[in-house]
Parts: sequence; C-alpha cells; structure tokens
Amino acid sequence: MYQDVERCVRAVQSKDARFDGWFFTCVVTTGIYCRPSCPVVPPKPENMRFHPSAAAAQQAGFRACKRCRPDTSPGSPEWNHRADVVARAMRLIGDGVVDREGVPGLAARLGYSTRQIERQLRAELGAGPLALARAQRAQTARLLIETSALPMGDVAFAAGFASIRAFNDTVREVFALTPSQLRDRVAKGHPAAASGTLTLRLPFRAPLCPDNLFGHLAATAVPGVEEWRDGAYRRTLRLPHGHGVAALSPRPEYVACTLTLTDLRDLTIAISRCRWLLDLDADPVAVDEALRADPALAPLVDKAPGRRVPRAADAPEMAVRAVLGQQVSTAAARTHAARLVTAHGEPITDPGGGLTHLFPTPQALAGLDPETLAFPRTRRTTLTTLIDALADGLDLGIGSDWDLARDRLAALPGIGPWTIETIAMRALGDPDAFVPTDLGVRHAARALGLPATPAALTRRAAAWRPWRAYAVQYLWATGDHAINHLPAA
Repeated sequence: MYQDVERCVRAVQSKDARFDGWFFTCVVTTGIYCRPSCPVVPPKPENMRFHPSAAAAQQAGFRACKRCRPDTSPGSPEWNHRADVVARAMRLIGDGVVDREGVPGLAARLGYSTRQIERQLRAELGAGPLALARAQRAQTARLLIETSALPMGDVAFAAGFASIRAFNDTVREVFALTPSQLRDRVAKGHPAAASGTLTLRLPFRAPLCPDNLFGHLAATAVPGVEEWRDGAYRRTLRLPHGHGVAALSPRPEYVACTLTLTDLRDLTIAISRCRWLLDLDADPVAVDEALRADPALAPLVDKAPGRRVPRAADAPEMAVRAVLGQQVSTAAARTHAARLVTAHGEPITDPGGGLTHLFPTPQALAGLDPETLAFPRTRRTTLTTLIDALADGLDLGIGSDWDLARDRLAALPGIGPWTIETIAMRALGDPDAFVPTDLGVRHAARALGLPATPAALTRRAAAWRPWRAYAVQYLWATGDHAINHLPAA
C-alpha cells in the first residue's frame, strides 16, 4: 500500500488509525517517522515519504515520533493472511527467530538461501531480516526501559543486543533519546514493575469483539495450564529461555497484558505469542466488509463487528488438543487434556493464581502408554501417531507452509478434514480455514437459511474467501455455548 501515495496521503490527513502498521509516514522536514493516525498537524504532502516498515524508515535515517510512538502500532495484517515466503518470514522474525538462530536459521526454516530471503524482504519491506529484527529489539528495549527497574545493562541483553554500545546507539538513533532519558520521561508517578513482571498494553485495530475471543479461550481452558481469574485469561507459556505466565484482559482501546517471565530475554517472543493468540494484528474492517456483503452474514456482523479468531500460543499443544476434542464435548476434551498435563506436563510455580504446569511437549508425550487413554483405540492410534510426527519435526508453527502442513496431517491415520481445518485455523493461523462438517457451523447455517450439508455450504462459502475462519466465528456466535460469552469477572 505504501506505494499508493495518494491513498497514503488521504489516510494521514484523516488520521485514520485503520492504517497504523500498514505503512509509516516519514517527514523530510523534521526527520521523524509516524503512524498514519499521529495526532500532530499533518505535514504537507510534498514533505511526506512512505515506507512499509519501521525498519525501512529507520534505515532511511528517520527517528520515531515521540507523540504517536509508531514502534508500538499494531503489526501489518499482511503477515497474517498471506502464505508466501515474505509473510512467513515476517511471522518468524516477530517470533524472535533471527535473534535466536540468525538469518541462516530463518532461511533454513523457510527452505531458501539467505541471499533469497534478503532479496525478497528488501524488495517488499525496504529492509533485510537483520534490520527488521533490530527494529523489534529497539521496541523491546523501550518496553523494558519504561516498565521495569532493571539496570540498563540487563535491559540491553534481555532485549537481544550483543553489547551495551549497540544498545545505546540503537536507542539513541531510533528514539532520539538516551536510554536514561527514555526512563526519566515516564518514571514520575509510575512505579516500576518487579523484576520479571511487566505490565503493558497490546494495541489492536478497532473494532474488537472480545466475547467469542476470550469466551472461547476461557471455556476450553485446560486446568493447570489456563484459567479465567479476576477478569483475565491467564495461561502458561513455554519460551526459549524458560517459562512465563501471561494474563490478558480486554479493554476498550487495548488489551491489558501482564507477563511474568523467568528470563526477560523472552519478552519479545512472549508479546508475539500473546498477540498471535488473540489475533490482534487482524484488519477487522476488511474482514467485516467482505463478510457483510453476504445478506445472511450481514446482520451477524452488524450486531457484533470485529470478531477475531482465537488462536493457540503453542502449535503442537493445539494439534494434540484438536485430536482430544474429536467428537466429544468441550468438557470432555478439557478432562482428557488435563490428564495429560498432570501426568506429563512440566510443573511450574504461579505466584498469582492457580496455574501449575506447562503443557507437555511432543517429546514428553512420546512415551505415552496408549492403554492409559480413556477413549477408543482408533483415536489412541491417531493421537500417538500425531505425537510421533510432531516429535519428528512436523511443523505447525506460525512460519510453516500451510499447504504442506495440511498434506502432512492428512497422511496421518484418523486426521480428517475437521481436525485439519481446526489446526489450520488455530495453530497455523490460516484466515481461510473452514470447518463445514462442524456441528455448530451446520446448525447455524441451517438457522440462517444457508445450505447445511458440508459440500453445499462449502460452495456457498466461496464468497467469504479469504476470510472463512472469521465467518466461522460469526456462525458459532449464533449459538448459546459458553465459548460465545465473555466470562463473568
């Protein structure tokens, strides 16, 4: 979009927050870059330059605006609904892969050479993977500086910088302030969080309907791993350097997020997992506009616009839970999952609530005795075969190839269309995943006068593409199941 200058200028002049994260406005007379909704008086069009990423703006010599804080805008929705290599790369960079594994690790996960990845990212985003990861480190550093009492040296290494000098230079270059000046700007009247615990706001594009989003997560919560407590969805997170606990609460203009981490180096990836879980980088205006074009869906969209797809913080966990949920009630699926957690999960201590375990990894479940599972033998075989595939490297994460993942799942015994599309919707994040065989979807379709047979409904749903996963949320919401309601505080 950033190449459509006229459209970008209109968005800036109208301070349209819907375009925050889509592109960044650089002002040649001031040397700063802003989000489109920046509250200051818009510059003259001839003084505007547009870039597709904060990293590209920084590489062009611009610093972040101190008013609108463009580094904290929602991520581009482009990386959520596309399946090409650039989108997959951006999802992986957001998940901290470059910081942990370098550019060669990113390229290896994508099946391309480092040169190919560099070329494709520069062509579309104006910056390579190292610059994109550097921009992300700068934002992580800012969060730690402003919300914790950590010494600056600890902040630097927790944010992923290799040296104090690189940390100081980057912060000064990106924000035109030293780390100490950044902290001083917010220190007065704002006590810092305890070490390891951070409170922050997760931005999103309005509107956001929290009912089915938090309702689904709370209603399907696995005891010990997830809970709804004091108006917040809480869950444990398995992270590269340890574990964490996230508490997420919906607010009118943001999602309140409290993270308790055993290692602050995991801050970036913890934020990324939370945003992914809640689908916060979606473009609800585009989704709802497309679905509203169908007269059958229009009343549902108008009643509660901005529904998101509740996703998964851990892809292998979601795959296992999808199999556990085959042809059983929500309560039964939770019971099966809780038994696995108690027997094979990793215990943790949660000072703030009732969370007790991390969900077991495929490796921890590899020795599972099928005879201990209280469901039919065929489903036991399905589960153990899936676990073996996950332990052997079946990739269902945010940077995976959606079509390849579907093909590999379909080759496993007992993994049918419902399970595949449920995993595609919630683990892979495919916005076009569709479950026409789901009982709730079929009941809703029948009530709305839509075709109720899977084949006929699939043909009708072609008009909803590429947003069929969101259409499923609207269809499910016609029922009175607990997944559709925000839990009582």
